[in-house]
Amino acid sequence: MKRVAAIDCGTNSIRLLVADCDPATGELKDLDRRMQIVRLGQGVDRTGRLAPEALERTFAACREYAAVIKGLGAEEVRFVATSASRDAENRDDFVRGVVDILGVEPEVITGDQEAEFSFNGATKELLGRADLERPFLVVDIGGGSTEFVLGADSVRAARSVDVGCVRMTERHLVHGGAISDPPTEGQIAAIKADVATALDRAEETVPLREAATLVGLAGSVTTVAAIALGLDRYESEAIHHSRISLAQVREITERLLSSTHAERAAIPVMHPGRVDVIAAGALVLLSIMERTGAAEVVVSEHDILDGIAWSLAG
Repeated sequence: MKRVAAIDCGTNSIRLLVADCDPATGELKDLDRRMQIVRLGQGVDRTGRLAPEALERTFAACREYAAVIKGLGAEEVRFVATSASRDAENRDDFVRGVVDILGVEPEVITGDQEAEFSFNGATKELLGRADLERPFLVVDIGGGSTEFVLGADSVRAARSVDVGCVRMTERHLVHGGAISDPPTEGQIAAIKADVATALDRAEETVPLREAATLVGLAGSVTTVAAIALGLDRYESEAIHHSRISLAQVREITERLLSSTHAERAAIPVMHPGRVDVIAAGALVLLSIMERTGAAEVVVSEHDILDGIAWSLAG
């Protein structure tokens, strides 16, 4: 066993996994898995820069994570940064802050690298499942981007496109400095058009319709699953490997798009940091399912974070 720490810093959230990995058996044992919504990508689509308050929220989370990593005695740490820090002019400020706090430099990975980590993290424990046909299409709906990866035992094709729950919310649902509550038909149509264009780009590289099993990752997908399962609190064990039908995803998406902030916030499984962006995230998922013809999505709680951990285990 090797004890490692993986950090995934995305547009909306920053997550930590400290785990014992055994490459010989393929076993990954969680010691600590946690997440904070920090909205690092706040305003990046509009300004091209990371906001000072977003950086400070992220650094505060890093300080907490540094204490956890030290307390558990991880041998190696890998910090991966995704869409928001790829896009920002002042990403050097972000890099310096992370190095000062954690002693490791964040790797601003490409979309293709991000996709490969997501695929490995999500499919490692699905490979022996006789009830799931291959190839898998792993879809990681993040805050700023969405990754598509097709493969069976390994990655066959991958593509990252700039469509995510935060980016779509900020681009289409903000009017007069406030989020439309609920969004108008025109705003919903604009998101659908943006997502359709992104899916066209993804299909230039990844044959989306060849997928036999759709595997969905990240907070938008897991939140939709938790709602579909009727949970009164967020239960990772119940959500992991649940299978949510197209009809359920469509019904929940329509419900979220027609609800107010207060109504979304009152959903028991809703994280406070996801209230404003979940409707756009659900619409991205629904659009993907309709494009690929998927009758259901297999939901995975294991994703890029697990892939990062496995990359340290060799």
